[in-house]
Amino acid sequence: MSGLSFTKSTPTSGKDEIYVAAVALRATKGPGQLFMSAAYSLGVWNLQHFMVIIKPSSPPLNSQAIVFDFQPEDPENIYTALAALSGRAVPGVVLARKLRKLPRSRCWFVGYGEGDAVDKAYQFNNTWEVDLRIGLHDCRHYTNGLVEQLTGEKLVLEHLRRSNGGQS
Repeated sequence: MSGLSFTKSTPTSGKDEIYVAAVALRATKGPGQLFMSAAYSLGVWNLQHFMVIIKPSSPPLNSQAIVFDFQPEDPENIYTALAALSGRAVPGVVLARKLRKLPRSRCWFVGYGEGDAVDKAYQFNNTWEVDLRIGLHDCRHYTNGLVEQLTGEKLVLEHLRRSNGGQS
């Protein structure tokens, strides 16, 4: 991928910064949650939840960034997990939340958005199909699609994976 540096950003006046972040997958309390936390701690790439963070060039006073992601409506429900793992579609939801600061780990700068990246992200979300199918239409596809919409860069997660040797 040309143009991706995956390093700390240097401020560019008037351009929104685009990041990709990974967090532990949510699971039912107990063994499932313990397993997902361990997988995340070990950096198992395929067992992480990916999302897009936009740091506007002129953020509102009460937040520094906005995170956008796609996940099951009820990610901690055992029946949702079983259905998703069996390849069935489950109801998904696109979320947008404010962040006070960027995550300190597993957060990569991937480029700059052209124009109002937050507005473009909301437009993208309005067209995103919300039936989630693991491996076919999940947080990875959402992240790749939104980053491409915002920066023009394709398959950002595959590039990040190669850059990090399969670990984060």
